[in-house]
Amino acid sequence: MAESRRSQCNMSDKTFDFICTGCDKKNKTLKAVKYCVECKLYCCQSCTDMHEVFPSLTSHSFLDVEQENQSGNQQSSLPELPTERCCKHKAKVLDMYCQEHDQVGCCTCMATDHRSCPDSQIFSVLDMLGVLSNLSDSQQTKRRLQQMMDSMQTLSTSKDDRMQCLKKSKAEAIDQIEKFQHVLETIFNRAVVSSKEGVENAYKNLELDIMQDKGTIDNTNAILQVTDDKLNKTPAKRPQRFVCSQEAEKNIKTTEDEKMMQESNNETEVDSSFRPNIKLTENVQDLHGIGDVLVAKKKRNIYKLKNSRDITIKSSNDAYTCRSFGCCLIHDNQLLVTDGANQKLKRIDTSTMTVTDYCSLDSQPMGICCINQKEVVVACCYSHKIQFVSIESQMTPTRKIDTSHVCHGIAIKDDNLYVTDEETSLYVYDMNGTLLRTIINDNDGNKLFSSIRHIVFSESGNEMFVGDENSGIVCFDGKDNYLSTIKGSDLDGVSGVCTDGRGNIFVTGYWSNNVVQYSEDGKKLDVVIKQEDGLKEPLSMHFSQRQNRLFVTMDGSDILKMYELE
Repeated sequence: MAESRRSQCNMSDKTFDFICTGCDKKNKTLKAVKYCVECKLYCCQSCTDMHEVFPSLTSHSFLDVEQENQSGNQQSSLPELPTERCCKHKAKVLDMYCQEHDQVGCCTCMATDHRSCPDSQIFSVLDMLGVLSNLSDSQQTKRRLQQMMDSMQTLSTSKDDRMQCLKKSKAEAIDQIEKFQHVLETIFNRAVVSSKEGVENAYKNLELDIMQDKGTIDNTNAILQVTDDKLNKTPAKRPQRFVCSQEAEKNIKTTEDEKMMQESNNETEVDSSFRPNIKLTENVQDLHGIGDVLVAKKKRNIYKLKNSRDITIKSSNDAYTCRSFGCCLIHDNQLLVTDGANQKLKRIDTSTMTVTDYCSLDSQPMGICCINQKEVVVACCYSHKIQFVSIESQMTPTRKIDTSHVCHGIAIKDDNLYVTDEETSLYVYDMNGTLLRTIINDNDGNKLFSSIRHIVFSESGNEMFVGDENSGIVCFDGKDNYLSTIKGSDLDGVSGVCTDGRGNIFVTGYWSNNVVQYSEDGKKLDVVIKQEDGLKEPLSMHFSQRQNRLFVTMDGSDILKMYELE
């Protein structure tokens, strides 16, 4: 049964499910109440009455349009005709097709816009139903439409994320201003106000750019949604489905350029920051602000593998094959690795690629992090201890902190230790071993972890990223508030996480045997290292910012991989 279709353009108030065929040819739009089986025409009440005037028409059979339309019977006796109205010629139906331009239109469109097209390329949709059904695959169009809608929704979400990052950078810039203000407060109050206005103006300009982009995306997505609704409501195997498919194709083509432009815009980072003016004391009389408001638009640095080298981490008296669950760079050429199988902490000279010394521990060491140039802290798994180790001329275990849980990953921030338990909890201790808090659930009470692994903080300390073998990368802000979870399709079995100190994080996939690069806002950038690059069951990693080197430990291997990136 043909359904009522309302065009998205400005139409007259007289829009009917079926219009009188005879009156339509005279450019009149009247509601059809009957269908003449012999004439094969829809008739208004006047045209129906006209059948009673001519003897040759009195025997014709009629079908009641309203009853057929309201019955919902898909096997209706009414013929299947397009009902979509023409946007240009509001009273006309899109019942013609130009094969040369692959477009549908009304008869007036064909007479004006396609008058130069060969007659052999102009068809009636109804007459060419069999041919036209092969010219457009509505299911394929629907899939493409859905993909385009998904892409635009992703872009829209990315704009929301970028807005949050922009607001965050604004807050950080204001915080820096206020700290500098405190030092010079008695003489620089007026200048502080001026600098804040500069940040606000920069923010408003950037906000306007993002909101304009988002508005464009949302408007485009709304059009796609309307088109999708039409496809969903159109019965199968009807010319109307072909018409809707053609309109959907047109909208998809129109959206392509917008999508490409917005995706290109997303490659540019946008934030604002504040740079103090250290010469203020020499120029206080001429001040118009206490620093410079900086607007940074920088491309994300996507790393590429340059080459790789193998480093042997086996020492002469090891009884078992190494299992290095953690690593930590303490100098440019000194890397510490934990060896759980042999219960050792080893120091590696990365220039000679040899083990220079080690110390034995009384339990299986897992994660490790550096406190300073003289001391590191190690998570000792099944002894439920946090072990401090002096790393001066000779590595020596010192004090311990007893816990009530397994200790796997470990990180330090603001003199607090963050420790994972391999299962569902993240614990926060002070340096004396007092438990400050336990992170288990999000704000809605849902479990955040199921097989928790390593932890890393961003360079600023304002973000924390926790690897979970099953959940993915669980993200928090600088106050341990849950933000989001990244579940990458390229990652299977998240194990290690580390940062490059430049706004990017690296994540290892234990089962997928790879390393994937993400921006700190959760956008996947690339698969940097793959299995064919010699990686197998990676457990942990550390990045050297000075040398662009990524050190990756592997399960059940005496080899540590050193990847040079560019």
